[in-house]
Amino acid sequence: MAGREDGIPPTTDRTRDGATDRTAESTREGGDADTPWAHGLLEHLRPTGRDLRRLVAWLADTVHGTASLQDHTGALLAGPRTALRQDLVTDLVTGRIASAAWDDRGQHLRLVRVAHPHTSSAWVLAVSREAPFDRRASDIVTHTAQVVELLLRAREATEAARRLELAAADLRLAILQLLMVEDTVSARRVAAGLWPGLLDTDTACVYVVESGPGERDALAAECRDVTAERALVVRCPAMDRHVIVVAPGEAAGEELRSLIRRRPGTFLGGSVRQSLARTATAYGQAVSALAVARFRPDKTAVYAERTHPERLMDPEALRVWTTQVLRPLDVLPHHTRAELLATTRLGLEFTAVSAAKVLGVSRNTVRARMERVEGLLRTDFSDLTVRAVVHLALNTQVGLGEEAVDGGTRRAGQPQVGDLLAGPGLRTWACDLLGRLDRDARDLRRTLRTWIAAGGNAERAAQTLGVHAQTVREHVRSAEPVLERQLLSAGSDLYEVVVAHVATGDLRPPALDRAKPGY
Repeated sequence: MAGREDGIPPTTDRTRDGATDRTAESTREGGDADTPWAHGLLEHLRPTGRDLRRLVAWLADTVHGTASLQDHTGALLAGPRTALRQDLVTDLVTGRIASAAWDDRGQHLRLVRVAHPHTSSAWVLAVSREAPFDRRASDIVTHTAQVVELLLRAREATEAARRLELAAADLRLAILQLLMVEDTVSARRVAAGLWPGLLDTDTACVYVVESGPGERDALAAECRDVTAERALVVRCPAMDRHVIVVAPGEAAGEELRSLIRRRPGTFLGGSVRQSLARTATAYGQAVSALAVARFRPDKTAVYAERTHPERLMDPEALRVWTTQVLRPLDVLPHHTRAELLATTRLGLEFTAVSAAKVLGVSRNTVRARMERVEGLLRTDFSDLTVRAVVHLALNTQVGLGEEAVDGGTRRAGQPQVGDLLAGPGLRTWACDLLGRLDRDARDLRRTLRTWIAAGGNAERAAQTLGVHAQTVREHVRSAEPVLERQLLSAGSDLYEVVVAHVATGDLRPPALDRAKPGY
């Protein structure tokens, strides 16, 4: 015999406090002095107990029957499938009734509507048992339905927060990618909507924070907290343990250092202050500093303001040479030229895969753009000396900005790369730098020179030297702390060492006008 209990108020109006109050009321009127079922039900509201499947299973055990939960489409969400009258289910889902009960061949069933937050649909909680529903069992079902609704609201709120965080993370990454390709105008526009004033600056420092496995999400959240959203915090798309922080303000560095001190197994590398257009350069500096931080007691390091080779070159000659080297790209539309230059700069600093992840494009796109630059410059990036001098030109070009330098047509008096790297100041610097390797009896300097000449390929260098490839790698790795530069990963540190070898005459300067096969 079926019946409808229209007197039960809709659960959409109930709140967590209401559920607690009514449970307490049931405790006073239900006849049990302690109503242990109420305490058991409230346990499912604890943060560690919010599981709909466990709650429905608890309900079935407590009323000595079976229980299930299904959505408005009939999909089973928890518990075993129960045969239900479709007309009653439809009335419940559409909100015509709040609950229903009937007897079916010795089985007593109770259905309760559970409102779905933010929609007009509902879920159906169905309970079946052999004994009739007494006051106690009815209260348990009613209050469980209220808790189901609360858990559903909590889950929806959590999911909404997760979606919002994912959207914010995507925006942060988009801003970083725009900065990496020097599009500071677009980066400011994107940032202005959610983080007004964040990039209202001409300069910033970049920090890279490294965490242990599985800790990066929590670390990124802490970085946002300690910087109070006054910095751009991005989970690195290329390295799964890295968090990148672009900090316009001065205070972020100390706040991040304080965070590192509190977290074991976490390291911090920072750049010197750079213009926003040189975010990619600053990022490379931060990665380089991070390598040093791993060996320091305080676990932090800032990129050393050491003497860089370009500072020892004739500034005017360097400017003219840079314009001359990159002149073949001037035939391109401005936006295409900027895109190729930015991609090549990152591609020379990192692997194609890492550069692609940072830029948000495919690695094939990165390689295609770099191959196009190779073709225009009529050179070959597999040669480390070529990579080093092109890297020098690209970084100098960033400093030139839009300023035009009239290189004119090539004349005998115009600087060539060999002349640029032959100055006495640069040679003295290079001899001092590479001279540090002479104290090692393994002849690290010979191994390093041969490895660079082999394009950084340990196997080819080993064949030339007549040793095992692993020996070559160990020698190069041993040279890193002596030179205080990373060598096994491409980037500014390696290119400085390559330039030093050219300046001392240990390696020949590259011929940038030598055509590649096929061009």
